[in-house]
Amino acid sequence: MKSEEVIESLIAKTKQINIQVENIKRCDLETLTWRENQNSWSILECIEHLNRYGDYYIPEIEKTLDKSNFKNEEDFKSGLLGNYFAKSMLPKENRNKIKTFKDKNPIHSKLDETVFDTFLKQQNILLDFLNRSKIVSLNKTKIKISISKFIKLKLGDTFQFYINHIIRHFDQIEKIKKLKNINF
Repeated sequence: MKSEEVIESLIAKTKQINIQVENIKRCDLETLTWRENQNSWSILECIEHLNRYGDYYIPEIEKTLDKSNFKNEEDFKSGLLGNYFAKSMLPKENRNKIKTFKDKNPIHSKLDETVFDTFLKQQNILLDFLNRSKIVSLNKTKIKISISKFIKLKLGDTFQFYINHIIRHFDQIEKIKKLKNINF
């Protein structure tokens, strides 16, 4: 796939997510903190979970982008592991549950609407990184993943994994909306 097409697709997905957040932000706190049961996440907890991953990936991507000496190539070829991780994050009909690491699990945290400010700030930084990545190699530039500092994914795979993870939790938010009969 063309590197430029990969980046433009990810930019479009990120902008769409930002539009969704702006709509969700309009809900009252009671709606944003509603949960189906004691073990399920609220809308705010979904966003906070994404913020916690952003707290890892934003600085890691920035550090790597700043140091990368690899020039962009015309084509991006997803790696075997990176492709697997990225695809595993996409929402499915019979969604596979993935156990959340304790430090990334926001359940029963005291949260308010400020989680949206953090999320949108991270999204804007992500958009900047996507634009900056147009001049570096999506294949040769590597990012350490959050679950193991010893595993590195191609920058293109990391972006796809990270954004698919966000999409996955926005799918979860859509399910919460349906359960609570929320319209926004």
